[in-house]
Amino acid sequence: MADYTRARYLTNESINFRMFTEEQRARIYYAGLEILERTGAKMFSQEALDILKKGGAWVDGEHVRIPIGLSEWAVRTAPSQILLWDREGENRLVLEGCNTYFGPGPTNTYHIDPFTEERRRPVLKDTENVAKVCDALPNIDFVQDLGTPTGVTTNLADVYAFSAMVKNTRKPIVHWGFDIDQYRDMLDIAAAVRGSMEDVQKRPFLTLYSEPSPPLMHSDEAIGKAIFAAKNKIPIVYTPCNMAGATDPATLAGCLAMGVAESVVGIVVTQLIREGTPIIMGGVYGIMDMNTTVYSYGSPEFMQMQAGIAEVAHYMNVPVFGTAGCTDSHTLDAQAAAEAAMSILIACEAGANLVHDSGYTAFGGAGSTFQLVMADEIIGMVRRIIKGMEANEETLALFDIDRVGPSGEFLTSMHTHKHFKSETWFPTLMNRMRYSEWKEVAGATTMGDRIKDKTRKLIKEHEVPSLPDKVLKEIDAILKKAEEREARKASAKKKK
Repeated sequence: MADYTRARYLTNESINFRMFTEEQRARIYYAGLEILERTGAKMFSQEALDILKKGGAWVDGEHVRIPIGLSEWAVRTAPSQILLWDREGENRLVLEGCNTYFGPGPTNTYHIDPFTEERRRPVLKDTENVAKVCDALPNIDFVQDLGTPTGVTTNLADVYAFSAMVKNTRKPIVHWGFDIDQYRDMLDIAAAVRGSMEDVQKRPFLTLYSEPSPPLMHSDEAIGKAIFAAKNKIPIVYTPCNMAGATDPATLAGCLAMGVAESVVGIVVTQLIREGTPIIMGGVYGIMDMNTTVYSYGSPEFMQMQAGIAEVAHYMNVPVFGTAGCTDSHTLDAQAAAEAAMSILIACEAGANLVHDSGYTAFGGAGSTFQLVMADEIIGMVRRIIKGMEANEETLALFDIDRVGPSGEFLTSMHTHKHFKSETWFPTLMNRMRYSEWKEVAGATTMGDRIKDKTRKLIKEHEVPSLPDKVLKEIDAILKKAEEREARKASAKKKK
């Protein structure tokens, strides 16, 4: 076979698209830095203000402006690669470049019951079920709670949710918290699982989560969590939830620039505390639908901005949060499938790293394991598309084509036997049956029927290896200690 090797040419190992030119990426990035130097931000943490002032920022009361040079230094210092490990410290996610991983989202107010299909408030059992389903799904890479559980001490709902997840999945967990006390509880639980805090720091399976408040406000709690993560050597997602036309400019580029500014504040503070602190910049950008005033998770602008911030983050060489697999629909229907599929495809093509909110319905109002299971199927299909194809001596199959010749067949070819499994994606939910088989054997089920059946089967049958009894007792002791602390707080508040 002829040698087609050439010099001075580029290859694409996967399918990606570009929304911006390199110049446009730079303009959005530097617009974000200019916002911080020119307009500044409000900081409601004295500790953060002290850190920024000592680092070279201009501080006037709660108003802080960050010189572009300081921002650039922090972005360069932040790691371009972050490793997230599973519960056992074995398999890892490599957050860098265009590596894309998917998981559900956090803190939904409502949950779609997987058995009655009722929309109701979440309970701790839902958190357990979500973790178990995530553990079973091959294309879901990390876990979030998909609903704040009720039925437990309110101020500890975050800690109970983490406890439920860590017991029901081996996969990495990205989790939120009300405040620093709760984050300490979670780290104590993580250390109990791993045997030491040092091992958690070396191979973290917990990534913390924090949100500033657009436009350009950083509460004591939000930036305090970033400070806590930096001091404790734990990765953190620092992501604003930007809403074009409400908290941010209606123009998408302006919204992206504002979001960059919000995330860079977290990057600057964490790097001033400890250079190399693993931080994942934000990627939750949407519009306020002016007809309904909702934050739309299914709009094309939402998907454009997810792709846009991923590209800007690649320019910055910082891992980025993403959003996909979600819908504005209130139920499992064609709209839910279409919006999930579009956002998952765009997230993969743009190369967002840690992509959350698969399983979000009702523009984030309700979590659904049905939506999550459907997203898993779509992610598998999209990953096959993104994988692309190789054109080399083996895959071009010229020798096999010559052997078979005109009017032959390739079904019995050894080349087909060797390659068809690796070349072909096989669905688990989508229907490829002939009509008679679908009607008579499969019972004429719809995609929605199959999703619901699979979800219920996973909840009932999937088993996650149990943590040792010693670890479970340590977790119970941590929860008991947290309950006593919150009871003391409540008592002191009443006395006032």
